[in-house]
Amino acid sequence: MSRRWATRPTRLPRVSLRLYDTATRAEREFQPLEEGKVGMYICGLTTQGAPHIGHVRFAVAFDILRRWLTVGHGYQVTLVRNVTDIDDKILRKAVEAGQPWWAWSYRHERATSEALDLLGVLPATYEPRATGHIVEMVELMDTLVDKGHAYAAADDSGDVYFDVRSWPEYGSLTGQSIEDMAPAEDADPRGKRDPRDFALWKGHKVDEPADAQWPTHFGAGRPGWHLECSAMARRYLGDAFDIHGGGIDLRFPHHENEQAQSRAAGLPFASHWLHNAWVTVKGQKMGKSLGNALEIRVLTELVRPLAVRYYLSAAHYRSMIEYHEGSLREAEAAVDRIEGFLDRVARARPIAALPAPGAELPEAFRAAMDEDLNVSGALAVVHDTVRAGNTALDEGDLDAAAAAAEAVVAMTDILGVNPLSPTWRTGATGEGDEVREALDALVRERLAARAAARAARDFAAADAIRDQLAGLGIAVEDTPAGPQWSLVRRPTDAQD
Repeated sequence: MSRRWATRPTRLPRVSLRLYDTATRAEREFQPLEEGKVGMYICGLTTQGAPHIGHVRFAVAFDILRRWLTVGHGYQVTLVRNVTDIDDKILRKAVEAGQPWWAWSYRHERATSEALDLLGVLPATYEPRATGHIVEMVELMDTLVDKGHAYAAADDSGDVYFDVRSWPEYGSLTGQSIEDMAPAEDADPRGKRDPRDFALWKGHKVDEPADAQWPTHFGAGRPGWHLECSAMARRYLGDAFDIHGGGIDLRFPHHENEQAQSRAAGLPFASHWLHNAWVTVKGQKMGKSLGNALEIRVLTELVRPLAVRYYLSAAHYRSMIEYHEGSLREAEAAVDRIEGFLDRVARARPIAALPAPGAELPEAFRAAMDEDLNVSGALAVVHDTVRAGNTALDEGDLDAAAAAAEAVVAMTDILGVNPLSPTWRTGATGEGDEVREALDALVRERLAARAAARAARDFAAADAIRDQLAGLGIAVEDTPAGPQWSLVRRPTDAQD
């Protein structure tokens, strides 16, 4: 009778999904507004420059949540990730680069999409651009003006501001009082009733590109950042939706302002707020202004994209990730352990590269994921299962090893770090299956020659073959089931 993996716990009571809600500052049981469906809106990147790992952490974190909602709980998830394709920074940087603002924006939108693809982030259900939803923004702005929550600047500048004192709940998302808030710096203070009033619409300025404006009855101009997200969330998810997410730096003013203007307009808006923490370098938030940014394009030339994905996934989404020399090497080593085990099993018995629908998951893994996406706890279950599976292989128990491998594939696929997934094993993001099959055949030929040498008691020749393989980065392990080989990934100077 073959055993299951040694780390398989006794069945634990199934817990409901609990997520930390920024608005209530506590974990809450997640209950969707509509049975079986979840609507998620996450703030995408402003297309002002090439993305670095600090930029994309949000996308990886919410990709894992989406996968868990879908696979772990069977929800049909609609995920909206916007593109902020016009704002002050885009206009300024485009001018500095001597390019049209829309060309500059599109260039970096493409770079962002490519970075997310490299990291195995699933495509959003909808990925709207701000400039494609001016009509919806003006309609929302009109509603706020009609309800007395917004006003046009009295100086005929074309600016329209949200009146923060008209909404008693302003500051509730971040637990602030108006008196403690700094003035809003998203627009000129011309015509403001209160320095904290934020811009819904920005009148066109003479030094801005002529094509960076749209006509309204308030005057020609362009939307404010906060108005963009409220309008796009409503367009694709309706007046009320389940989850709004983004980086912790967006809590104020962006998300506070989104919530205020949407609810002042009579919209329930988001029922659950989630925020991921930063990637830091020497305790500072990673960013281009600090000169400590690490672009995805550059990093994935030095280390496998799968390792970058693992690195960004491994810590709890609300915990800061401190980048240091060797961070990616550690992630690569962890990936190698998982991949090495799966490759060992695959050489002994075929295993599926992707989990079957409804594949069984260890209860400890489920419990970790249901506790506010405790990915570090979930990965601990993965690595325990890998160790138990390797032990089973060493003891010749292929049934137990294969069961462990199936569990590892199912768990890592949810986390987006399944080494067998086509995402990582084809094209530029990994070793193609055909290449690995050819390599296996060549190594097997050398192992057969080694076995023949040992049978002839020519141990010097056998050791020479083993040393030759080791010199090529191929480790050989003698087990009761026969010799097994694995690739040993050696760090390069570029990874330090």
